[in-house]
Amino acid sequence: MILQLAGLWESVQDFIHTGGNVLYVVAIVLFVMWVLMIERYWYVTSVFPKLKAEIIAKWDAREDTTSWYAHKIRDGWISEAKDLLDQRMLLIKTLVAMCPLVGLLGTVTGMIAVFDIMATQGTGNPRTMAAGISMATIPTMAGMVAALSGVFFSSRLEVKVKREKADLVDHLPHH
Repeated sequence: MILQLAGLWESVQDFIHTGGNVLYVVAIVLFVMWVLMIERYWYVTSVFPKLKAEIIAKWDAREDTTSWYAHKIRDGWISEAKDLLDQRMLLIKTLVAMCPLVGLLGTVTGMIAVFDIMATQGTGNPRTMAAGISMATIPTMAGMVAALSGVFFSSRLEVKVKREKADLVDHLPHH
C-alpha cells in the first residue's frame, strides 16, 4: 500500500513538473472549491433541516398567522433561512468559472516557454519545444477537468438549495 501511494505521489509530481507551476494554482482553486461545496452539502443536509424544523415549529406555535405583522415575521424568517442557504454559493460558482481561466494562464505561460526556446535555440529541434507545449496543454486540461467536476456538483447542490427554500415556504402557510 505504501509503495502504491509512493508511486501515485511520484506520478502526481511528474504531472506537475510536466504541466508547470500553474498546476499548483489549479490545485489550490480546486481544493478550496471542493471544501466549500462539501461544507455547503453538509449544511444543507445536516444543519438546515434542524433550523427549518425550528422555524416551522415557531410558526405553528403562533396564534396569529394571518395579520400583516405575522406575514412580515414569516417573510423575515424565510429571508434569513434563504440567506443562510445561499451562503458561499456565489463563491463556489466563481471558483468553478476560475478553473478554466487558471488553466488558460498555464497555456499562456507554456507558450511563452515555447517562444523562449524558439528564440534562443531556433525551431529546428522539436524535442526542445515539446516541454513548453506540454506546459501549455496540461494546465488547460487540468483546469477543464476541475471545472467539469465543479459544475456537476455545484449544479446538484444548487438544485438541493432551491428545493429546501421551496420546502420551507410550503411549510409556512399564510392564510
